[in-house]
Amino acid sequence: MKKIINFLDNYLEEVLLVAALVAMAVIMGIQVFCRYVLSASLSWSEELTRYIFIWVGFLSISYCTKKCISIKIEQFLSLFPRHGKALFKIVNHTFELILFLYLLPFAWKYLISAIENGQTSPAMGIPMYLVQAAPLVGFLLTAIRVFQRWIVEFRAFRGKEEV
Repeated sequence: MKKIINFLDNYLEEVLLVAALVAMAVIMGIQVFCRYVLSASLSWSEELTRYIFIWVGFLSISYCTKKCISIKIEQFLSLFPRHGKALFKIVNHTFELILFLYLLPFAWKYLISAIENGQTSPAMGIPMYLVQAAPLVGFLLTAIRVFQRWIVEFRAFRGKEEV
């Protein structure tokens, strides 16, 4: 069980993002083949690719947070000593955590309204709540990753861990 939890902690976003991007490439490749070789267009391919792209966008927020890949002001941070950098990052992560925890109830309401609405996609007929669950999942994963980064920076601030 511990191996599964470690795998999910280390690779969840990567696996989901790679699978989604491969799926998008394969679906669009099949669409191009069908359109130009078979002279027949698939009605569902662009819709499915768009929905996968929406999921990729929300999952990538969590991935970037986990890997500390974001827009940063490195020159500004380089002015601080190691202790000051950690404190600045703790404050930054606190604001990020507040933001994503603030967004979670709105994403939940959005998902619930989609479930109650019962809308389906035009070409594929899939329930739209499957697409509209992306913000909730993305914000929840991001809040978890921000909290993990906050703990790392807090330990670095206290001098117990090197970042």
